[in-house]
Amino acid sequence: MVDKGRGDKIKGKAKEMAGKATSDHEQEFEGKLEQARGEAKKIRGKAQERAENAMRPDRRDRRA
Repeated sequence: MVDKGRGDKIKGKAKEMAGKATSDHEQEFEGKLEQARGEAKKIRGKAQERAENAMRPDRRDRRA
């Protein structure tokens, strides 16, 4: 199982909070961007997992 963006989301939140604490709007924005990147990785990972499962012959028979 892959991380699926959890690390990006955690680092992004930390960067966002640091930016807020220091009134560094650029750092705050970078943190939000990193969180969004993590969420995109999570969604991509789930879609990829579903596609792989759908291609497995043993999984397709159960859906019918």
